[in-house]
This record gives sequence, structure tokens and C-alpha cells, in this order.
Amino acid sequence: MTGRRRPSPRLLAGAFGLAALGDLCALLAGSETAHAVFKPLLMPLLAAYVLTRRGPRLLLAALLFGWSGDTLLLLDTDATFLAGMGSFAVGHVCYLALFRRHGSANGASRARGAVIVAAYALALVVTVALLWPDLPADMRGPVAGYSLLLTAMALGATTLGPVAAAGGALFLLSDTLIATGVAAWPQLPRPDFAIMLTYLAAQALLARGVLAAHQRIGTGTAVSSADSATTTPSAITSPRAGA
Repeated sequence: MTGRRRPSPRLLAGAFGLAALGDLCALLAGSETAHAVFKPLLMPLLAAYVLTRRGPRLLLAALLFGWSGDTLLLLDTDATFLAGMGSFAVGHVCYLALFRRHGSANGASRARGAVIVAAYALALVVTVALLWPDLPADMRGPVAGYSLLLTAMALGATTLGPVAAAGGALFLLSDTLIATGVAAWPQLPRPDFAIMLTYLAAQALLARGVLAAHQRIGTGTAVSSADSATTTPSAITSPRAGA
């Protein structure tokens, strides 16, 4: 008897891309039902892709905590919002552990590294200061604490190179857009679309960056040309705030 074949990375990357496209289209069409169908599929499909690429367990955990947060935010209550924020926070801790294990500061000069730290610190202080007066009183502490952890994750992602760094920055942007909604600031048309687009791009780029770093450590060399040609999720789009 022959063993059952695993789905190929290419197939799972395609499935993730189609689910992401379906979710984004649902948001643009204002279909809450379709959004509720597609959104919970996204992170499990990306995690399955990572699994077929033999990615680290902490990356799988980060994506699955993201899935938990996505699902909780669909319920659209204050309690589930806070629970979802907590789930994403655990995912950020997983990412921070990955960056500590796989990251390197060798590619950046000391001066450049200091500039990056200063830029993220300034972004954190300015964002929280601007949002603070307009946030509901019971959300100020959780949002400020989560923002600190999120900014640390985005900063840590810079140690894995430009792909992961872009993912960290987009995650920061996505959650900042959510926070402006919590603060009842004026929103762009279809803010849920922008939130999900940046979120899915963030998770896919972070996964790609971690997988590349994991491969380098596993082989002791730069990522091989065969690995760089392997399909990675490129259709990167969809929403988190249960919009």
C-alpha cells in the first residue's frame, strides 16, 4: 500500500490565495455571510502551507493564534474583541521568539539599527498619544499594552531581512487602522478591506521571511535557488476586524 500524499505547497498557496481573494471580494460586496465563510479558512490554509514547507512550530502557533483572533473578532462584541486582541498578542510573542532564534543584526550597521529602533519607538508614542483621548476608557490600557507588544514584534521582524520587515510593518499598519475605528476616527471607504489586505500581506510576508531564515539555519548557507523558486503565497489579501 502507498501512503497518502500530502497536498503540495503550490496547491496550498493557491488555496490560500483563492480564499483571500474570496474574502476581499466579500468585503467589497458587503457580504457578511461570505466574509464569515472565507475568513476562518485563511490562517489554517497558510499554516498548512508552512507545515508542508517544514516550517518551525512557533510559526505554526503564531498563525493559529491569528486564526483564533480572526474568528473571535467576527463575533463583534467588546468581550470577543479583547479576547481576540489577547490571541493576537500571544501570536506576537511567538513571532518574537522566532526572531530571537532566527534573526540577526549582522546585516544592519549600529547606526542604522538605532535609527530603526528610534523610528518604531516614535511611531508607538505618537500613535498611542493621538488615539488615547478618543479611546473608550476601558480600552485604553489594553490598546496601549497591545500596541507596545505589536511594535516590538514589528521591530523584531527587521532582524530577518526586508521581507519579514515589510510583514511586521504591515501588521502594525493593519492594527493601527483597527485602533482608529475603536477610537471612532473618520474612516476611509471600506476600512475593513484595507485592514484585511494589509493583515494578510503581513502574515504571508512574515511566514515567508521566517521560512527563509529557518532554511538558512537548517542548511548553514543562504537560501538555495531551488528554495527561492518554491511557491510562496503571493495573493495576499482579506479582513480581521469582524467587519
